[in-house]
Amino acid sequence: MNNIFVTGGSGFLGGHLVKKLKSNKMNFVIAPNSGDCNLVVTNSLNRFEKKFDYIYHLAAWTQAGDFCLHFPGDQWIINQQINTNVLQWWKKYQPTAKLIFMGTSCSYSNNYPLIENNYLKGEPIDSLYTYAMTKRMLLIGAESLRKQFNMKYLCVVPSTLYGPCYHDDGRQMHFIFDLVRKIYNASNGGEAPKLWGDGYQSIEIIHVDDFICALLDVTDKLSNEIINIGAGEAYTIRNFADMIATICSYNKAKIIYDTHKYVGAKNKCLNIDKLRSMHTEFKIKNLKEGLKEIIEWYASTTSYKNQ
Repeated sequence: MNNIFVTGGSGFLGGHLVKKLKSNKMNFVIAPNSGDCNLVVTNSLNRFEKKFDYIYHLAAWTQAGDFCLHFPGDQWIINQQINTNVLQWWKKYQPTAKLIFMGTSCSYSNNYPLIENNYLKGEPIDSLYTYAMTKRMLLIGAESLRKQFNMKYLCVVPSTLYGPCYHDDGRQMHFIFDLVRKIYNASNGGEAPKLWGDGYQSIEIIHVDDFICALLDVTDKLSNEIINIGAGEAYTIRNFADMIATICSYNKAKIIYDTHKYVGAKNKCLNIDKLRSMHTEFKIKNLKEGLKEIIEWYASTTSYKNQ
């Protein structure tokens, strides 16, 4: 039996991952939420004395939208505290466990192709700089522990994830959920959707189920490396909005694009040649089917409506 520990298990990715891990009866999974274990607090993990085979570190203090613009100092301190406490616990109490942690595509510089060897090269974009650098520091910390103590890790860099059961805790939503919310509400008598930017920024998304299947497949195949996991293809915000509008039977000509709003990275698509070269059991959900799934999930909830 595999003993598995997950940080950030109550988040969007964490919730899906924990469910998938628990579906395998050969896994014993512990995934405390922030109320049970505050990762900012030193030694908060020490009470988990069971020896784990895998530690999936998903926890991070961030949000979508322009959050990173407003809290760069807090992001540096809080995420450094979280990551240092996890690394300390890993080194002191879980040295035989393999640490699998999330990087971020915003760590890549716009001046280099988004391929694994370039993860630490150049400068991330200014608006996401602090968050990106805390993720780079997490990789450097894991690699430093590997060098001194011969520990094993895997850094996984995901493209933007989408799928059902997104959080509704009042935080800003990633763009794809925001598009669904605004366009679906407009199609049901709400105000015309106002989207951030001119709509020509290009973004890659991958269904959370596809990401998790690839993640679990590479967990044992790679050690002490970085790997990108994405769909390998990007679309513009207008492409996404048009597809969602069609599914919702909404006139896309009514969509408003606000060029004064923050847009973040304008072109982001991971190179996934490394993933493809591994002959992994990797599949990509049809985008229109995936968007329809989110819209149907959203329509079945009440928490987002009329927001």
